[in-house]
Amino acid sequence: MSGELVGQLGQAGPGEQAEQSGRLEELVRAGGVVVLEGAGMSTGSGIPDYRGPNGSLTRHTPMTYREFTGSAENRRRYWGRSHVGWEHFRRAQPNPAHHAVAALERAGFVTGTITQNVDGLDLAAGTREVVELHGNLDRVVCLDCGEVTSRAELADRLREANPTFEARVEELHALNPDGDADLTDAQLAGFRTVPCRRCGQDALKADVVFFGETVPKDRVERSFALLDAGRSLLVLGSSLAVMSGYRFVLHAAKHGKPVAIVTAGPTRGDAKATVRLDAALQDVLPDLRRRLGA
Repeated sequence: MSGELVGQLGQAGPGEQAEQSGRLEELVRAGGVVVLEGAGMSTGSGIPDYRGPNGSLTRHTPMTYREFTGSAENRRRYWGRSHVGWEHFRRAQPNPAHHAVAALERAGFVTGTITQNVDGLDLAAGTREVVELHGNLDRVVCLDCGEVTSRAELADRLREANPTFEARVEELHALNPDGDADLTDAQLAGFRTVPCRRCGQDALKADVVFFGETVPKDRVERSFALLDAGRSLLVLGSSLAVMSGYRFVLHAAKHGKPVAIVTAGPTRGDAKATVRLDAALQDVLPDLRRRLGA
């Protein structure tokens, strides 16, 4: 299939969609599938994506690594918004798409998952072989001494340091894919951060990759190793707008591995796809699971 035709599949009719669905089933049935997930995987769990029609980038610019490390005030603003967002974010549950991927892994069709999400929902659904490319909001790391602690522990400490804060923040304007909540300056007024318990420095950071920050080398190497050992790449819920994920599509295509993309709307990788479905993951994946008997 030509890249031009694949790129037009967003406007494809039912016949073309059915053909692509059948080709997706064939690709997954062959096994050796490595999954690459984006934020669209978790929209069914109440977590928005970045670049979809209602994506958070239309109203929210994530804090960059340089901004976070360069200013104590920026860290205070980040932790105030993140503290409120975390209370909502941590209650999210895996949706049918997560459970379908876990089932396909158990059945031997999927050999590994590379996720760009930081919500931990793949692991919660039972997927075992997961590379959390951008980290996990469940952890907190000190940039000064390197100590890693649980986010739940930090939440308790922030609650103790700000006993009236959550009661004052009555309205959650919006939740973002990184666990941030949109709050006004007035709502953030008076919020206090807490230092690292080990070294006492104001250097605590969610153990996730910020915009402008480099993905740890070991995670990238492990991801490429999964892809090299697999037969194909299945992209789920990602626009592939950033190189962090798109490089795996380029790598697969370069080495002759089929690339299937299932996501709503156009993606940067459409021209590389041999299978392309513009459809909701919560519909496609449970149906695929059923047809494969997983």
